[in-house]
Amino acid sequence: MKNWALLCLWLCCSAPAMAHKASDSYLSLDPARLQGRWDIALRDLDYALGLDANGDGALTWGELRNMSDAVFAYAMQRLSVASAGRDCALQPGQLQVASHSDGNYAVLNFALACPNQSGPWSLDYRLFFDLDAQHRGLFSWAGTAGRPAIFGPDSQRQTFDVATEHSLWQVLASFAGEGMHHILIGYDHLLFLISLLLPAGLAWDRTGWRAVGSWRAAAPEVAAVVTAFTLAHSLTLSLTALHVIALPARWVEAAIAASVALAALNNIYPLLARRRAWLAFGFGLIHGMGIASVLLDIGNGSSSPIAALLGFNLGVEAGQLVVVAVAFPLVVYAGRFAAYPRSAMRWSSAAIAALACIWLAERSLEISLQIF
Repeated sequence: MKNWALLCLWLCCSAPAMAHKASDSYLSLDPARLQGRWDIALRDLDYALGLDANGDGALTWGELRNMSDAVFAYAMQRLSVASAGRDCALQPGQLQVASHSDGNYAVLNFALACPNQSGPWSLDYRLFFDLDAQHRGLFSWAGTAGRPAIFGPDSQRQTFDVATEHSLWQVLASFAGEGMHHILIGYDHLLFLISLLLPAGLAWDRTGWRAVGSWRAAAPEVAAVVTAFTLAHSLTLSLTALHVIALPARWVEAAIAASVALAALNNIYPLLARRRAWLAFGFGLIHGMGIASVLLDIGNGSSSPIAALLGFNLGVEAGQLVVVAVAFPLVVYAGRFAAYPRSAMRWSSAAIAALACIWLAERSLEISLQIF
């Protein structure tokens, strides 16, 4: 049982660290103007189409422009739009480039030619699913109150009635789903939280880490850590989403990577062993700005920004609680064994810190080390 508990804990901590960030695209339609915009990550298009003609690892505007016809053809073949049961023709427009929090994206502007514009609207989204099952298409309506949606391998075809799907509850529910999805694929945020939870069943004194003995004894500190992290990232998520504060995404993402490394190293060299709640609050302020970048990408078109913000934040908290519910009993149980603080926790924390240092280098220097 001891070995199984340690193995489960290791897998819980290590699985996210070995995965790439899931890819997203951002699709928006304006049914009144019959126009669309589709932001697709250049790294994903390069993987699918080989945009980097000279193989130097850096995409230029010239390389993208030379492949513009192929890019539009590839994307448009993987999207179908219909209104009132009749297919719309997608007509390629201008190709641009936009910067998102995770890199540069090709912006595909296009027009819709629909025989009937009365709705309801049906979308069939098939981009990259044959290459990456984790890819998601984040969809929103421009200039209307229709509900946003997430397209995935199991939800490729969805139907919308923009005339009726605009209640606050529908916006709240839609963005709650998106918030949960994005916290569960936000490996940097998850690894920060897991780093704080790894010592949950332990207490630090001059002799080192020792087991606290029970879930009940460990619960108050875990509750304090989770509450502090929640309050902090909810505050800055809201302020960033409402455009009250704004910091360069590059440095926010780099600071998030640094926070993951420091939280993990604190388990090996516990300078703040009794101040993990303050650590969670301080760095949680940075994490909130990072989480908000996703909401800024998908929520700007919502006619109910407060409902979108509230729903997204509730989804983030729900996803976070799922992680805590899984990790907390595992770490408390594993903490009863002497090998846990000496081996499993130290090596897990070291692995997390190493990965975070790679992220820090990539994000601060804007390079791709491609180690994993």
